[in-house]
Amino acid sequence: MNGLIVTADDFGAAVEVNEAVERAHAGGVLTCASLMVSGASAADAVARARAMPGLGVGLHLVLVEGRPVLPSSQIPALVQKNGTFREDMVRASFAMALLPSVRRQLANEIEAQFEAFAATGLRLDHVNAHKHFYLHPTIARLVIEIGCHYGLAAMRAPREPLSVLRKIEPGAAGGEVERFCAGRLHDRLWAAGIWSPDQVFGLCWSGAMNAQRLAGLLDNLPDGISEIYLHPATGAYPGAAPGYRYTQEYAALLAPDVAARACALRKGRFWDFAASDRGDIMGRRRPNGRV
Repeated sequence: MNGLIVTADDFGAAVEVNEAVERAHAGGVLTCASLMVSGASAADAVARARAMPGLGVGLHLVLVEGRPVLPSSQIPALVQKNGTFREDMVRASFAMALLPSVRRQLANEIEAQFEAFAATGLRLDHVNAHKHFYLHPTIARLVIEIGCHYGLAAMRAPREPLSVLRKIEPGAAGGEVERFCAGRLHDRLWAAGIWSPDQVFGLCWSGAMNAQRLAGLLDNLPDGISEIYLHPATGAYPGAAPGYRYTQEYAALLAPDVAARACALRKGRFWDFAASDRGDIMGRRRPNGRV
């Protein structure tokens, strides 16, 4: 039987997101949520998560278009004048790759976010990153190195098979660079002994997932363990991404036809599948443990 993880990103960004996560887990197909530890409603998200022991909660690292955990004075190369992270991802990427001082600031912020998650007392189910910024090899290396000290055992590598999307919508396209980088990341994770799903869906239809698309994915999942991620919310909220159909994605998680299809699949958290595959993971790890 194929396995399924259904994740909500941006947990903690707003009460509207937290409400959607709680309701979609209780009455829908949601199995996991990724926490923004510096989100405006992070404390509310943590309180709700503690009351939902079956929800797998992971760390949604924010290194772009959001607020850091560390004071701006400690990471000046990573932030804008208003204290939020830089939005020029390309220029920021080059600085992270080429400048040791920027890499030190980056490492400190990544560790601060892992530390903030640890302080919640929640079990670290998985890790991913806002806008998949950890597809950048420098960020990926630091996340793996630092995360291993905080119990990192599972991580998303957004490998989205275009062939599956085209069974649902023949005109689906794009994401070639992300798929290439995600494949490299997936190999790197398994070499480090970190579990990752076989395929991930949500990139092409990010912010535009609906019940029809979600049901189509469930009807056409490839063999193995698949993650589908969404951005649900019960309504608009400050800082929401322009054009994202949050309430539509929330409704998809509660749709009866989606639930009916999901019943035929083995649903779980990252930790559930990582634990069952642990022997296979360690068998793929390089003898020297390097990544």
